[in-house]
Amino acid sequence: MNGTAPDTALLLLSGYRSRLIALERRAPLTAETYLGEVRQFLAWLETRGDLREVLARADTAVLALYLEARRKNIGPRSSAKGISALRSFFRYIIDEGLRADNPASILELPRKGTRIPAVLSRQKIETLLEASASGTLLGIRNRALYELIYSAGLRVSEAVHLDLQDLFLGEGLLKVKGKGGKERICIFGKEARLHLKRYLDEARPALAGRRHPRALFLGRRGKRLSRKGIWKNYSLLAIIAGTSSKLHTLRHSFATGLLAGGADLRQVQELLGHSDLATTQIYTHVDVSLLRENHRRYLPTLGV
Repeated sequence: MNGTAPDTALLLLSGYRSRLIALERRAPLTAETYLGEVRQFLAWLETRGDLREVLARADTAVLALYLEARRKNIGPRSSAKGISALRSFFRYIIDEGLRADNPASILELPRKGTRIPAVLSRQKIETLLEASASGTLLGIRNRALYELIYSAGLRVSEAVHLDLQDLFLGEGLLKVKGKGGKERICIFGKEARLHLKRYLDEARPALAGRRHPRALFLGRRGKRLSRKGIWKNYSLLAIIAGTSSKLHTLRHSFATGLLAGGADLRQVQELLGHSDLATTQIYTHVDVSLLRENHRRYLPTLGV
């Protein structure tokens, strides 16, 4: 970066962050994603000259050139987020009086297609959960954590932000804050309750020490367990259990299991915290694909 460009970029990003949170009311994770996309875009523009001047004259062709370079390293979903971020950013630029038009408004969003989420069988899930139960303080915590994520169908971000006061162990209920700060009540089963009780009785007090943290799940130093820590621990467990699955697969498996057991689609939508039923409907495709696989396996001569 040259000249005063870094200061310009920082000022623009600071103002844009305020817009995302205060005016557009984006969820924190969405705001950070958009900021990351715009930060990369501004860094790219700075290689083409003075940032304010280049930003003022950048047209749709320039944006398309940038996105083409980005698409070499990202998929359609990330590319779509990048375009949405640019549209939002240029609305901010217009409001700031730096230009009068939005060159990102006519960019076409890439087709995302219908991605069928990967799911695990109950047997594979049990193998994975048992692998987490090492008997150590962190092993007891991990078993309780992943049992809860699976049993309640939680997102990683939701599990991270759980506080002690959000857990109603006796009732098997959980108060969860989902995307956009929306709260919902989740249900978890007996197995998760059993391991949560052991964690609360044995592991959490030892991890907390003399501190009095609000967080439900703690790291080895007594602070709130991070998203990165949860992902890292799960990756190791997946290797031990002989699966290449990702942590979000537990949530997918939760939803698919409910539908396979006869749960109503809208009930599953409520439990997952989806604002749009269409988001939940993808799990019906998962169920059909599993049925087809079983059909092929046990009735191969029919050629379905």
